[in-house]
Parts: sequence; structure tokens; C-alpha cells
Amino acid sequence: MTSPAPESQLLTVAQMGAADRAAMAAGIPGSLLMDNAGKAVARAVMERFEPQAVEIYCGPGNNGGDGFVAARYLAGAGWPVRLWAMRRPADYRGDAADHAALWQGATQSLTDARPAEGALTVDALFGAGLDRPLEGKPAELLSSWERAGAKVIAVDVPSGLDGDNGQVLGDSACPAAVTVTFCRRKPGHLLLPGRRLCGEVVLADIGIPAAVVAEQAPSFFHNGPGLWGGALRWRDETSHKFAFGSLLIRGGEEMTGAGRLAARAALRVGSGLVTLAASAAALPLYALAGAAVILAPCDAPARWRELVGEPRRSAILVGPGNGLGPETREAAVAALESGRACLLDADAISVFAGQHEALAEARRGPLVITPHEGEFARLFPKLSGPRVERARAAAKLIGGVVVLKGSDSIIAAPDGRVAINDNAPPSLAVAGAGDVLSGLIGGLLAQGLDPFDAAGAGVWLHGAAAGTGSSGLMADDLPDRLPAVLAGLRRSGQGG
Repeated sequence: MTSPAPESQLLTVAQMGAADRAAMAAGIPGSLLMDNAGKAVARAVMERFEPQAVEIYCGPGNNGGDGFVAARYLAGAGWPVRLWAMRRPADYRGDAADHAALWQGATQSLTDARPAEGALTVDALFGAGLDRPLEGKPAELLSSWERAGAKVIAVDVPSGLDGDNGQVLGDSACPAAVTVTFCRRKPGHLLLPGRRLCGEVVLADIGIPAAVVAEQAPSFFHNGPGLWGGALRWRDETSHKFAFGSLLIRGGEEMTGAGRLAARAALRVGSGLVTLAASAAALPLYALAGAAVILAPCDAPARWRELVGEPRRSAILVGPGNGLGPETREAAVAALESGRACLLDADAISVFAGQHEALAEARRGPLVITPHEGEFARLFPKLSGPRVERARAAAKLIGGVVVLKGSDSIIAAPDGRVAINDNAPPSLAVAGAGDVLSGLIGGLLAQGLDPFDAAGAGVWLHGAAAGTGSSGLMADDLPDRLPAVLAGLRRSGQGG
């Protein structure tokens, strides 16, 4: 497990509030933090748009205070500003009151607001801490901005968005062109639909020390090289294949393409040895995976257990194309009981439908599972709620890392850590892409990476490989794009 870079850290809404309070307790005035935040909003507007009239909408709390600051800086730079607020300036409290008093322009009541067509709009109504659906005039405004084609710059998050899970509270949330947030991003900036609603996310340093952030013990992270790059292994003149692990893959009888894709991906990501075990009748098809893949005839459970137990075996992958019969469950149990790092994907997840306890009981070593939503629901039928919370709960239940796949894949560890991935393009929605992902993670596990690092790296590399091409992507293309992605990481110093 590597130490995450600061830019990888995410703070929950509660942690951000605690960091604000801790910074003020350490002697940093809250009015200065608010001034820095509002100035960052004004700067983001001025850097992205030509001078024009700006409409600023201020809520009743600190988010509204940020809006007053932004208004002051924009007006000072010569931009025409119209400001509407949910309170009279004299009725604000705390730091927001100080900055409302500094605003020299007119303050109009929010109830009188009539957005102009296509207006440049600063949404300073409500930040990430909102925990209820919008109603009344604020809800009406959000709808009117969208109808009017407003260019929205959101302060912290678009109003109506939950900062922790990226979900819309009720029916109201207006997409922003730009969202300016402070100190650290929040999970809701990366989780869908929040990521789509936030537009471009600008992260502003407002003066909260890194030591104060560290006190919050962040457990949510943006998945990327800053999180796991130091764990990647690179070959040098002293390297030999056995130092980079041995991955065993169980191949199915009919859907042989799944195992072949996984094997190629595992080799491309650096696994020293990759062995495909399948029936003697199916081995000629598995030979198409490439001459570097070792083929092992396996026609009986006893033979599988023998292969699993070989001394140099470092990781085992069960599931891709394996089928839903009892043989797959037996093979998965044997892998789990071996004590080796184990990855269960596809059919090896579904054969434990509704019986995650049996899966957890069989586990003797490091474990990663990679379900999509359907497989997840079959394995954990009683878990409900936002995706990120379901993934965290599932990881704790099985004592292993859960990769809940999707456009915002969530990597959850049993100790509560979560990485959120945002680089998967829509082109990955093709047959076989999941098999490539399982091979990537399996190949990294074989090299000895911690399961959380292996899962995060595999998911990111998967998206990066898909992102190097245009439409028409096939899963077969992905493994051969990996060398260029890995070389880029090494050149940039982001890996190892």
C-alpha cells in the first residue's frame, strides 16, 4: 500500500467542515478563508469568460458569503454585477455577515429574481452540505437557469447536489459549466451524476494547511497514479520473470475468448508468468491467446487444486467465461482456500448469489471481486442505497476489495478506503472489456501489489488504454495499448 498524493485525497462534507473549523482554531480567520474562496470564484469566471454582465445568487449561509465576495471582486474588475440574496445583508451571520457588509452594490431579494436569457450565472445558493431537496424559489431558479441557457459557475457544488454521493436531492439540480471547490474535492464531484452536473471542476487553495487535512484522515480518493503509482513495478537489468509473479487463470469450456483476453492483459501489465488451465479439449482454442501463455490441461477438480497449490503460484483468477455450474463454485472455493491472492469475476461471483457469507468464509488470503451492478445485486441482495455506500459495506462483509464497475467505478477496501475512478470512456461498454480488466488486476496481484493498489491501478489503466483510441474499440485492442500507457507513466515519473 502506497501513500496517496495530496491531490488524490477527497474530503467528505463532514470532513471539510471539520477542516474549516480546525484551520480557524489554528489561528486562520474564517473571514480570510471566505475571502480566498470568493476570490477564487471570481478568478475562475474572469479566466474563462470575456467581460460581461454577471448574475450572482446568494444563499443564506457561507455559500452565499462566498457569492458576496465573488461579486465584490468581479465588480472591482469592472464587470457589471447583479446580486440577489435570500437574506438582507444585515441578516447574515458570522463571516458571511462581514462580507455581505463589504458589498457596495445593490442587493435584491431572491424572490424578485428573473434570470436573463443566456446569462453568466454564479450559483452561490447552497453548497455540498445541503441534505434536503430544494423547494420554493431556489428550486424554481434552478429550473429557470436551465431553460434560459444560463452559463452557470457553481460555488462548491451545483445547488441541489449531495456532495458525498453525487446524487441529486429531489428533482432540482442545474448543470454547471464550471464548479469551483476548495481545499480538496469531494466524492460527489466524481460520482455520477454529480460529475456530469459539475462540468469543469476547479480546485482552489484557500489557505487550509495540509496538516489540518491530514488530521481528517481522508479515506476517499480520486483513483489515479497519485494514489498507487509508487506501487507499480518496473523491470531492470537484474529482473527475471519469476520476480514478477505467476498468475493462474481458470478457462471455461465454451466462452474461451474471456480467458484469452484476461491472459493477454495480465502479460501486458507485467505478470512474469500466466497459465491458462482448461480441459484438454478446449486448450487448442486457448492457444490462440499467444505463445507466451502457458497452457495446463485441467479436466478434474483434483487437477485444479494441484495447479492452485504449486509453490510459485502468486495469484489466481476465476470466473471469466467459466459458466454458472457447480464446477465454477468449486474452483472458486479452492482458489479462496489456497491463501494466494485471488480475483473473482463474472461467473465466479454469480455462483455465490445471495451467499456472500460462504465466499467470505472460504477466503484465506487477499481478495478482489469485480462485479457489475447485476452481479453485485445477486451477491448482495440486501444492500441498498448509493453505490459508494453499498460498495463499502460489501467490502467489509467479505473482507476483500470490491470493484463496483461502471462509468464511475468504485474501488472499496474492507478498512473503509474508497477510490473513485473517472477516466473510463463510453467506448469501454463492449463485450470482453471486463475480462481485460480482470486480467489487468490479476496480473498486478501476481506481482505482489496490495489488493487496493492492484484494483485501482487496473481500473485506471483499463480506462487509459481505452482512451488512447477513437470509436470502434474492441476489447481485443486494449491489451496492446497498455505498453504505451505504461511507458507514459514511467516517463512522467508517476509510477514506481
